[in-house]
Amino acid sequence: MNMTGLDKWYDYVKSHDRETLWDLLDPDVVFESPVVHTPQRGRDITFKYLWSVGKVLGGPSFAFVREWRNDTSAVLEFEAEIDGIKLNGVDIITCGEDGRVTHFKVMVRPLKAINLLHRLMGEQLARQDADASSARS
Repeated sequence: MNMTGLDKWYDYVKSHDRETLWDLLDPDVVFESPVVHTPQRGRDITFKYLWSVGKVLGGPSFAFVREWRNDTSAVLEFEAEIDGIKLNGVDIITCGEDGRVTHFKVMVRPLKAINLLHRLMGEQLARQDADASSARS
């Protein structure tokens, strides 16, 4: 995988810098979540999901534990623990020639972790929407 794209992803995971994440995403990126039935299309919605998951999973227990890559994509296995529930998953990331992410798929196990992630992501996304509404008023 284009080193630039993967390096930028790792930079974002460490820094949680909004601009780094935004710049990393292709305008037509497709995002697939373990808790949303349909693929989400576009930078705005993908940014919203990835920013929220960073808030939910970005604690001290989060770690990448394995990585597989080729010229255009990478699979990053991660682990985290939230509320005593161990979560294991993979990010499947595809980049274009410019190093921007064009496709991002997240898979998580076990079911108990998916259910917890679904609830916490819903709360985080609602919080983001509320913050955006109050910022506009």
